[in-house]
Amino acid sequence: MSIERPVSPNPYDLLPATASFTVTSTDVADGQPLKDDQVAALGNTSPQLSWEGAPEGTRSYVVTCFDPDAPTPSGFWHWVLVDLPADVTSLDTGAASGSLPGKAFHVRNDGGEAGFMGAAPPPGDQVHRYFFVVHAVGEDRLGVDASASPAVVSFNLAFKTLGRAIIHGTYRH
Repeated sequence: MSIERPVSPNPYDLLPATASFTVTSTDVADGQPLKDDQVAALGNTSPQLSWEGAPEGTRSYVVTCFDPDAPTPSGFWHWVLVDLPADVTSLDTGAASGSLPGKAFHVRNDGGEAGFMGAAPPPGDQVHRYFFVVHAVGEDRLGVDASASPAVVSFNLAFKTLGRAIIHGTYRH
């Protein structure tokens, strides 16, 4: 039995407008199904990401993965990596489970772990979208610590983001 709900808008269209820049991936093709590596039960590995063209004044980055199609009113945060140094413009496949550059750190995803949690929609649910977003921040530190929730990180980003680079994959169980 398939559960069909109206498709929600791109959640980033609902936030204050910012500059945009480019993110690419060898693991995620924009708008296409995720590889097994990025699925929780199959690989649970963070994807490779590279970005360029961040706005002038970028002093750090935050990388997130958000599923607005989860069967909750608040979606589901799969990855929140905070305070990447401004000179970092790529992450290798699996970077979320390795040592992080500079003072970067993870806050817990909605699965309760610090790091990346792959796609895991309920069986039979609609196609889910996974938005991998690189947020260019105009400060060295976002101003949160590892105990912050993804929602608190997102709230801080609403006021400190200079630009966003977005790529999204899809998955259906």
